[in-house]
Amino acid sequence: MAHILIVDDQKNMRTTLSIMLRSSGHDVAEAKDGSEACEAIDDEAYDLVITDLRMGKLDGIAVLRHIREVSPLTEAIVMTAYGTIETAVEAMRLGAWDYIQKPFSEDELTIKVGKALERRWLSGEVSLLTQEFKERYKFENIIGRSRAMREILTRIIKIAPTDTTVLITGESGTGKELIAKAVHANSPRSNRPFVPVNCAAISETLLESELFGHTRGSFTGAISTRKGLFEEAEGGTFFFDEISETSPALQAKLLRSIQEKEIRRVGDNKSISVDVRLIAATNQDLQTAINEKRFRQDLYYRLAVARFRIPPLRERPEDIPLLVEHFINKYSKKMDRPVRLGKGALERLTAYNFPGNVRELENLMEQGVALTVGGEMQIVDLLEPGDGGIPENQTLEDIVSAAERQAIRAALVHNDTTDQAADTLGLSPTTLWRKMKKLNIDNPHRRR
Repeated sequence: MAHILIVDDQKNMRTTLSIMLRSSGHDVAEAKDGSEACEAIDDEAYDLVITDLRMGKLDGIAVLRHIREVSPLTEAIVMTAYGTIETAVEAMRLGAWDYIQKPFSEDELTIKVGKALERRWLSGEVSLLTQEFKERYKFENIIGRSRAMREILTRIIKIAPTDTTVLITGESGTGKELIAKAVHANSPRSNRPFVPVNCAAISETLLESELFGHTRGSFTGAISTRKGLFEEAEGGTFFFDEISETSPALQAKLLRSIQEKEIRRVGDNKSISVDVRLIAATNQDLQTAINEKRFRQDLYYRLAVARFRIPPLRERPEDIPLLVEHFINKYSKKMDRPVRLGKGALERLTAYNFPGNVRELENLMEQGVALTVGGEMQIVDLLEPGDGGIPENQTLEDIVSAAERQAIRAALVHNDTTDQAADTLGLSPTTLWRKMKKLNIDNPHRRR
């Protein structure tokens, strides 16, 4: 669901558009003229503004300029009547995402709105911090009583008030973005944007344009000059998730941006100064990536000024009871379904290895609350034998096989070839192949 503002001096048009967009699940507000629209934009943050061009004293161009000044993360679509295409093109030069010519069909509107919102959410959640955000990511909301988590929290408290660049490592699902948000929410930059980008989710060519912006005509489809996410994060924090997935060429440009504190839009020779704090995260071993020439060593040193390793859940089982209680309370309130753990459930959960870490635990608790009948959650319905837990009446051979299965799967995931996985496990390739066949483990490298 998106928060959308419709601006048009014709009530019938506003009503029609509102019905169309609300039927798609969006939250829609209306403004009858440019002045009312600018006031609304001052009061609230909108994902998208759809504005007519010709309106009274303040027209659509004025509304568009106000959006760029006050809410640069908001996308805009301008509506034009026949014969005003030149004005629509001018609007796009000022930063509008697209234009739509009246009269238009519901399908045409839906497509254009979808594309504009895709741009708005392409790099994930972009949070203009509110008090609610600060409350959510304050230090006491980092859950864990293990020694490792206490040490991490102590270091975060020290590092958050500074502008020090931070590198966060850890397996998928351990909570790297949570730590990044906590650093930002407790820093002097907390009233400015926290802008995350998932480097693994965007192609290299598109990622460069998203980060640095582009000039009109710099590539096919670049019909207007556009700010990049670095500029959107001005004064705040920029979070690079999965930084290891960037190419060496892009890494060189990132290194220059960090060193010089400036960026260049794609297709532009002029440098633009940026004031952002950088936090990066990865689930990969960057030292291995450096040795394999997949990651620049000089960029690593720039990023790893302060480094945090978030341990996997299997290394801190003492945190599981606290997390279980937190997630059950969270989803019980959300679904209005009081739920408690059944007998032996906590012991079963503590014995489980959680390859997906905290994210997997949260998903499991959400599923458990949704499926529970009678108020008592039965973990046996959620954790199947062979999932990594320890069912009742399991033989020693079964336990050993489960441990071998987990170790082999982990080695296959974290190595590029089966031979490397065998070397990591201290086995010959032939022995590893036999064990994989016995334990019915698929080889992810077979198709490579």
